[in-house]
Amino acid sequence: MTFVKKFYLADTHLGHERMLSMQPRPFGSIGEHDEYIIEAWNSAVSENDIVYHLGDFAFNLSRDADRIRNIFGRLNGRKHLVIGNHDVDKRGNLHPTLASLDWSARPEHALRTKDGGHDLWLSHYAARSWPSQHYGAYHFYGHSHGKLPGVGLSRDVGVDMPDVDFTPRTFAELTRGLI
Repeated sequence: MTFVKKFYLADTHLGHERMLSMQPRPFGSIGEHDEYIIEAWNSAVSENDIVYHLGDFAFNLSRDADRIRNIFGRLNGRKHLVIGNHDVDKRGNLHPTLASLDWSARPEHALRTKDGGHDLWLSHYAARSWPSQHYGAYHFYGHSHGKLPGVGLSRDVGVDMPDVDFTPRTFAELTRGLI
């Protein structure tokens, strides 16, 4: 039996060309950006591993639907989506392109899980309080691109965080130094 690992990340913004100058991200083109993320993802994640993506998976979802489906199919692991602000249409519904992807579970706006016996609250947005916070629960979030520091046992897991470096990371990697 193969050991299954869990990984976390947020804010890949696949196909989002403006991210290259807004963040900035160190890539010459959005194609280079996306290929780097695919390679980094697949270097860490095996086919049976679990990946929790904490929102803003891709951009230009209507215009680049086939490209996004192709990228999704190339990414290893059983993928779960915690919905971010760029993952929804103008009415706040999950964008049809993302809804059509083969997620391992229905995409949710927030999710509670366990990893290595630790309680973990996952959301695209940073919370200042979260379920079981006062009983040692952790909180992973994205959205803020490193501009909103965590409190207590919370932290930004966006791909543009220096220790995430565009690669899905394990709970142990992400909580090093939080305790």
